[in-house]
Amino acid sequence: MIHKEIVVKGKVQGVYFRATARSVAVRLGLNGAVKNLPDGSVWIVAEGPPQLLEEFISWCRIGPSGATVTSLDITDGPMENISGFEILHS
Repeated sequence: MIHKEIVVKGKVQGVYFRATARSVAVRLGLNGAVKNLPDGSVWIVAEGPPQLLEEFISWCRIGPSGATVTSLDITDGPMENISGFEILHS
């Protein structure tokens, strides 16, 4: 199990990015959270098996229809043993 923090940049707010990211993460069995940031990007923390996180990150590079992802900032972090996958509201 690994922990990743992902910041998705581009046209990623107002296109159901958070809701779709949560659906994809739940389908993959990942735990974590997603929220909009004031600068227009989306922040995600996700934990799970490396192969499934790579699949999730691949989805993040594209996002839902309507999104235009320009870049991802991905950092590793210590496991927090998060339970479930939440949409956080700032």
